[in-house]
Amino acid sequence: MDEENKDMVTNQEPSEAEDPGQADYNKGKELRAAGDEVQAASFFHNALVGFEQNGNDQGVANASDQLGDICAVRQNHEKAIAHYQRAYAICDKKNDMFSLIALQKKMGVSQKALKQFDEAVKIYLNVIDIYAGYNNPAGTVNAMEELAKLYLEMGERQKSADTYRTIASIHKNFKHNIQAQEFMDKAVQVEQDAI
Repeated sequence: MDEENKDMVTNQEPSEAEDPGQADYNKGKELRAAGDEVQAASFFHNALVGFEQNGNDQGVANASDQLGDICAVRQNHEKAIAHYQRAYAICDKKNDMFSLIALQKKMGVSQKALKQFDEAVKIYLNVIDIYAGYNNPAGTVNAMEELAKLYLEMGERQKSADTYRTIASIHKNFKHNIQAQEFMDKAVQVEQDAI
């Protein structure tokens, strides 16, 4: 299953008979995979209600995440952020760091779309710190690349160029000389207003 449609909280207990909330959730995922976002949203909403009634926080987090994704696709970023925040609060209680990272990245994209640049920058810096703490250079570099693009969109050319230089230095530390040079070149292009 692709990263985007993966359940946020994955340690759900299998049940003897699938509860109605889970059945609605599964149907929503099936419809979403088939490209029917409108019908999928309806099933995810029903699943959310069912999960709430059963006190299934993990189900609430997963349904909220899916609803957030649908809202983001439909360019309703305020609503997407609200759904992501609800899922985030649950994942935070469970200390599910991987889901927290994924949700932060999604919130960052929506905040960027809403031109809430300061909030998006905070999110990307936090994600970078988390990846660095886990010694995950690939995740760090990916988040930094998004941050560099965000700075560029904000008109912060020097911050964007500096971020690209930092990415280049990370690649250089791993002896990825070609990638290091590409990011150094990108930094120069940003400074020269060529991008």
